[in-house]
Amino acid sequence: MKTLALICGLAVAATGAAAQSVKLKSAEIADLLTGNTAVGTWQGAPYRQYFSEDGSTIYAQNDSRSALGKWRIDTDRDEYQSIWARDTVWEGWYVMEYLGTYFWVSKSTPPTPFKMVKGQQLVPTDD
Repeated sequence: MKTLALICGLAVAATGAAAQSVKLKSAEIADLLTGNTAVGTWQGAPYRQYFSEDGSTIYAQNDSRSALGKWRIDTDRDEYQSIWARDTVWEGWYVMEYLGTYFWVSKSTPPTPFKMVKGQQLVPTDD
């Protein structure tokens, strides 16, 4: 019985250790975003955001006009950055992964989950 309890305890500890969040590095962020679309919910509204290879990005929500911006990766900080038409400074976000789900993370907002779909998919399909 003690052996079984020890094995169960080690299995739980190993599972906990393997289930850690990971901050993506610059190259990983580039591979994840470039040419693909993020799908999530921002401030209660579903959105889709496409990240073009040329550094442009399109943010789309149902029943709203799409927004065109620019994106880049700050390799010194390992963060995604974007700037939009009315912005004057680039805003940075870390990209984290936990148990197969990605998260936008900044100092001013809670971690916000999103998933990625291949290619430009600004119109919802069967993801």
